[in-house]
Amino acid sequence: MAPRAPRGLAPALLWGLSLFLGLPGPVWVQLSPPPKSSSPTEPHPCHTCRGLVDSFNKGLERTIRDNFGGGNTAWEEEKLSKYKDSETRLVEVLEGVCSKSDFECHRLLELSEELVESWWFHKQQEAPDLFQWLCSDSLKLCCPSGTFGPSCLPCPGGAERPCGGYGQCEGEGTRGGSGHCDCQAGYGGEACGQCGLGYFEAQRNASHLVCSACFGPCARCSGPEESNCLQCKKGWVLHHLKCVDIDECGTERASCGADQFCVNTEGSYECRDCAKACLGCMGAGPGRCKKCSPGYQQVGSKCLDVDECEKAVCPGENEQCENTEGSYRCVCAEGYKQIEGICVKEQIPGILHVLTYFTPKTIQCCSYCSHPHLAVEAGTQRHEKTCPGPHGKQVAELSVTSRHSGSAVGLVHSQQASSRR
Repeated sequence: MAPRAPRGLAPALLWGLSLFLGLPGPVWVQLSPPPKSSSPTEPHPCHTCRGLVDSFNKGLERTIRDNFGGGNTAWEEEKLSKYKDSETRLVEVLEGVCSKSDFECHRLLELSEELVESWWFHKQQEAPDLFQWLCSDSLKLCCPSGTFGPSCLPCPGGAERPCGGYGQCEGEGTRGGSGHCDCQAGYGGEACGQCGLGYFEAQRNASHLVCSACFGPCARCSGPEESNCLQCKKGWVLHHLKCVDIDECGTERASCGADQFCVNTEGSYECRDCAKACLGCMGAGPGRCKKCSPGYQQVGSKCLDVDECEKAVCPGENEQCENTEGSYRCVCAEGYKQIEGICVKEQIPGILHVLTYFTPKTIQCCSYCSHPHLAVEAGTQRHEKTCPGPHGKQVAELSVTSRHSGSAVGLVHSQQASSRR
């Protein structure tokens, strides 16, 4: 059976707030904290409540400033005493408490408005701190500073100095959080009361701890000097109170690929690629190869490129060899170009001779010439026409009006042209 809302304004308000906070069931006296895994995009209800109260207090200052600003002091005091705790002022303040885009603030104000009115008219004298009365005591959303969780337990290090003053207590001031201390750099321990890894106690008294950094590779130390090391970081070994770098490459601790070589660095190592000429190597360059890669040969202490073009390696007609690093390639000889895997001679402009008896006919000439014009002489006449066409072809249509024998000369590749009589 679904829970029923209790009768009475205040209990009903608290019941509604329990639903608002997503609790498993209604709470009649106090609100339980929200789940620990609340969405990071939504503020904790305590923070929303604190923001509401801060805005409310600013509204109180604004309404006093706007309504009274000099003049008859006695008159102002009389009016102020009536306005100070009036419903008119409360309404003016509440109207500006939440910004238009702050949905969480509007939702909380709607659910707690009658509690705020109760405090305004009846509780101000005995509970002047609205945040304490509303957010902590009435709604049970917040805890006092230095405490956390549903029961407002003290943070590690105590409520007076949570986390020793050197860290942030998770959930401090709210009914949520784990109370875990997130310590500042250099500090550690449950309550940040110790120096962290790589730091030492430079100064300590009953209330303060100063942690300073150890010498670079030291994980624990008694002072800042190189000789003050007590424990070393990974990649270093302690020797006479000093941390000495471990050469992983020389002690076979490194793990590099077959075509890589090891380079020692401070506290670690790097794996770098061998030269292209090498099949396995002991260092950088073609002089540190274990074996030579295909396309290379041992010359002295180095693996050098083999010039395959010294032999006849390109079988295709009109091909020539071009040496590359570690290999070679076959390309067409000068004056040839590759078409469908075959080297074909590049065609160049030539002369087309046509001897015929012209009648008023149209002659059509086709060629693969790249020259863009075709010139024709017929008797004393000369005709010229641009010949565009697909794939480098050119077509010229020549209208010849001469009726006697003559010659036609075209700047195209030599071939026979025919005419119809």
